[in-house]
Amino acid sequence: MNQKMSWWILFFVSIGIMIIFTISNLTLDPAKSRVMIQSTTIQYPVLVSHIIFAFIALLTGFFQFIDRFRLQYSKIHRYIGRIYVSSIFISGLLALVVILYMEDFTKAAAFLTLDILWLFTCWKGYRSAVKKSFKEHYIWMIRSFSITLVAVSARALVPILLLAYCILNGFTLSEGRNKIVEEVLNVNIWVGIVLNFIIVEWFILKKRNDKIGIEKS
Repeated sequence: MNQKMSWWILFFVSIGIMIIFTISNLTLDPAKSRVMIQSTTIQYPVLVSHIIFAFIALLTGFFQFIDRFRLQYSKIHRYIGRIYVSSIFISGLLALVVILYMEDFTKAAAFLTLDILWLFTCWKGYRSAVKKSFKEHYIWMIRSFSITLVAVSARALVPILLLAYCILNGFTLSEGRNKIVEEVLNVNIWVGIVLNFIIVEWFILKKRNDKIGIEKS
């Protein structure tokens, strides 16, 4: 399978996962939300806005790495890039409000770490573009998009983490299914961050080694 095909498969899988896990929060009915809603005047509108802008960031992020746009249509690339960066900053700041309503410390800490990494990597990517350090810009935007994709990988990992939990506990559900799901949802963001970090840093290192190999040949 070539790289282009793999990219489009990742695109459709990511969009599918995000729709499945976020659609209940976009019905404009707080009672149907997957998140426990404590405030319909602040928390819920902020949550919905955060999800919408995060979804825009996910969509535009994919198109930022299509070579045809990035190399042949630089104006389109810059325009989409501005939407991507703006969406992350808006969604990231809204996420800080959402986190305030989280009662579980482990989950709140995971989302806060994710949010800080999201804002930081995007800011570094944006600043390097402003300075016209385009190699650095490309690397930081890869890191930024890998953090964006944690929203996908963390949810995709849930079945695997549930299976791992059952294996480690001898397939006994003494605490009940809901408790097990709750525990998994408290750690899946951490696992997603670590997994995406390892993958993206390996990809960046591989790119650098390939470049060095070409220059030496």
